[in-house]
Amino acid sequence: MRISLRTWEVRLGIVLVASSVAIYGVKYLLLGDVENTYQYIFNALGFLPINVLLVTLILNQLLSVRAKRDRLDKLNMVIGTFFSEVGTELLTILSDRDPNLPEIRHDLVVTNAWTPERFSAVRDRLRHHTCRVTVGAADLQELCRYLTERRGFLLRLLENPVLMEHESFTDLLRAVFHLTEELERRGDFAGLPASDVEHLAGDVERVYGRLIGEWLAYMEYLQRNYPYLFSLAMRSNPFDETASPVVR
Repeated sequence: MRISLRTWEVRLGIVLVASSVAIYGVKYLLLGDVENTYQYIFNALGFLPINVLLVTLILNQLLSVRAKRDRLDKLNMVIGTFFSEVGTELLTILSDRDPNLPEIRHDLVVTNAWTPERFSAVRDRLRHHTCRVTVGAADLQELCRYLTERRGFLLRLLENPVLMEHESFTDLLRAVFHLTEELERRGDFAGLPASDVEHLAGDVERVYGRLIGEWLAYMEYLQRNYPYLFSLAMRSNPFDETASPVVR
């Protein structure tokens, strides 16, 4: 493959090499000591591999950190879109049917004062909390309608390649799609036997448990990085009975 002299890398290389030749040429003309000039050149060449190693390691680390931060920002932008379009309302629907919600409601009222330790403590408590959802035929019918209307959005979300790096959120989407498919396969919810309602309730609870965990992680991300977005999310908290988007 031919290297074009028009690329900035080639032009930069030519300029740097020419600058080095010019500097050593000026040194020789002013001092007139060829042996000393050669010695200086070889000393510099001796340290060149070390310089390249250090610069490469540092630049690679800096670029890796920046790339990771950029991926995280893109990922959380997608997650934020999910909660804006589906997640927050779905969380409200499911939490309203959670008989055990009073046990954890206070722990999920996130504020500006929360520290990373507080978020970690709440996550630990959620791991030991049993997410229950009490649903009947009417609830399942309404949930089926809600998820079916948003199937297109969820499909486009799942196609986003950045989600491949977020296993827990991808698991949430899989659980949501599985629940949607289960509900769509039913015809008359009023005629379902108790065993099938119990099966569907288990699918709902799977979505609910994963949804709470992802919501809490997203709230922590917003609090740390985007205070203005966190403010609205805090005022729209589905677990806060006093929450209102109106600033008071």
